[in-house]
Amino acid sequence: MIIRKFDTKTLDFILEKMVETVSSSKDEIFRIGEQCRKDYEKLTEELKEIRNLVLQTIEEGDKLEAQSRFARKRLSEVSKHFNEYSEVEVREAYEKAHSLQMDLSMNRHLEKQYRDRRDDIERRLIGLDETIERADHLVTQITVVMKYLISDLKQVGEVLEDAKQKQDFGLKIIGAQEEERKRLSREIHDGPAQMMANVMMRSDLIERIYKEHGAQEAFEEIKNLKLMVRSALYEVRRIIYDLRPMALDDLGLVPTLKKYLKTTEEYYQTASIGFTTIGKDFRLPNKYEVALFRLIQESVQNALKHAEAKTILVKIEMRRDQVIVVIKDDGKGFDKSVKKQESFGLIGMRERVELLEGELSIDSKIGSGTLVMINVPVKN
Repeated sequence: MIIRKFDTKTLDFILEKMVETVSSSKDEIFRIGEQCRKDYEKLTEELKEIRNLVLQTIEEGDKLEAQSRFARKRLSEVSKHFNEYSEVEVREAYEKAHSLQMDLSMNRHLEKQYRDRRDDIERRLIGLDETIERADHLVTQITVVMKYLISDLKQVGEVLEDAKQKQDFGLKIIGAQEEERKRLSREIHDGPAQMMANVMMRSDLIERIYKEHGAQEAFEEIKNLKLMVRSALYEVRRIIYDLRPMALDDLGLVPTLKKYLKTTEEYYQTASIGFTTIGKDFRLPNKYEVALFRLIQESVQNALKHAEAKTILVKIEMRRDQVIVVIKDDGKGFDKSVKKQESFGLIGMRERVELLEGELSIDSKIGSGTLVMINVPVKN
């Protein structure tokens, strides 16, 4: 199976293109809606004019209808009493009736054109109104979609980045385990193993001194040998303590921390480490004691090694339902907004706190020290 490393920059690029496309579509729909509104306003004005023309045409038609009836009646009377009227009068009556009939016919045709145009505009206005409504609805929906793309889906990149950090953290753990094995191997080789080799050599030397110089000098050499063995024993205990403090299982969190912080202060001799407890000391479930010890250990080591602190204060408040830990130092601090690729110690701390369903907050500024607060609910 081939495992490919996911590139979060690719996801950001895809999301950016999606947002651009959706935004462009939104703008296009908005322009369509605005054009429809302009057409709607223009057609509304035209509809008013057409309606006025229809009314005018109807009024003119009614007048022409009345005049035409009168002219037809006059023509009928002239035709009926043809001999009583002159040829000119007969022709005028006929032409008048015919002219009015033609005007009336033209009026009816014009009225029909105006009515058709009016009906057509009304239908178009209904269609435009529906289009405008749909466009507004689509713009609203696209706005919602864009909010999701910009906010919620952007968080996908953050989640994947977090997953990537955790993957890198896992790989870092594997590498750290190997480095830790090498370190332990070197420490044992350079420390206890070297001392035990010296013990063997000194024991052979004691026998020779006894034979050549007597018991007194041999006894002095035995004293030196005891000091060497005691030193080797101290180194072995220190290595074991770093791997897993045995006192944690026997005595619990608070006594082990007190001893660890005192030993650390004596070992480094560069910082003053204060320790305060609030509340009644009681045993916690093993996973809580181990995790809290490692969290405090990591914070103190960071303050000593990286922050170069001169004063470190550790406070632990024991409650029945939660444990609150505060680690404060006067070190050089750091900029939280700057993400360092090698800040796996902090990632590991967050991992431990998340496993305990607790909260971790780190407040630090360059030149103002660091404040670490850990709040862990206790479930017995």
